[in-house]
Amino acid sequence: MKTITTLPDYCRHINIPPPKYAFFDIRRFEDKTKTENAKQAPFRHEFYAVALRHAGKNKEVNGQPLQADLFFNSPYQTVSWDVLPDWKGWYIMFGQDFLVMNPAWKNFILDFPFFRLDQSIPFDLSADDMVFVTQIFERIFDEYVSDRADKFLHIQTYTQLLLILTKRYFNQSHFDQVSKQASRTADILLVSRFQSLIETAMTAETAGAEIRQTSFYANTLRIHPNHLNAVVKRITGSTATNLIQNQLTISAKSLLQQTTLSAKEIAFRLHFSEATHFNAFFKKRTGLTPRQYRETQRL
Repeated sequence: MKTITTLPDYCRHINIPPPKYAFFDIRRFEDKTKTENAKQAPFRHEFYAVALRHAGKNKEVNGQPLQADLFFNSPYQTVSWDVLPDWKGWYIMFGQDFLVMNPAWKNFILDFPFFRLDQSIPFDLSADDMVFVTQIFERIFDEYVSDRADKFLHIQTYTQLLLILTKRYFNQSHFDQVSKQASRTADILLVSRFQSLIETAMTAETAGAEIRQTSFYANTLRIHPNHLNAVVKRITGSTATNLIQNQLTISAKSLLQQTTLSAKEIAFRLHFSEATHFNAFFKKRTGLTPRQYRETQRL
């Protein structure tokens, strides 16, 4: 795989005009897409990049659908794209030569972890943050194309601000992802406990008709029935009542297959008050009466 080591070579490789400077570049997407390769085969380069997209349909970037506002590239990361030429926004690229200009970037990759290959995750911005970040890119661009003698002091400062803000957004986004994962893990554990309780309750000698009620399990788990049902729905796509009835049906089928107990005895074991109630429940769930189901298992 080809590795690009200079910004001028990078520009030639993707078919855009050369950069104004060999160590730092900033572009508007709408300018570079006029000539840029719309579909680019995978390659690597030795630069950091921060990109802001605020308009344009997407196809793929780095082999994945891109639907985020702010995204990054790191040195030696494999890069590719297949995009439509209607993007609007900005990107900056810079290498080690730019970093050594600012002593504050001595521990660059530690200070800005979103450039790490394992954490380079795109994310969205709020409307207000989008406006502010766009203004920073515009300030960098204004300095970049100017003839001011001290312009790179300002470019460094604005870039530093951009990176610090990005770190704030990244930390918040990362926290949200961790929180969501922790919440999902807790939900999965709750559903697992719920399912275990159902299985145990089905054959418990001291149980009664309450084992078919969501409230019975919610009380055991010390949560509200509505919360239990919402979690079960979120994790399984089914209702808590349906999970209870599924397990009740499984238990009934097992007893019909593996024992010689009568339908009345099975109804009693599964805590139905009347055999007719059990028969009606089983036929509704399976389309067969308990006797018909047992006969089909003997064929």
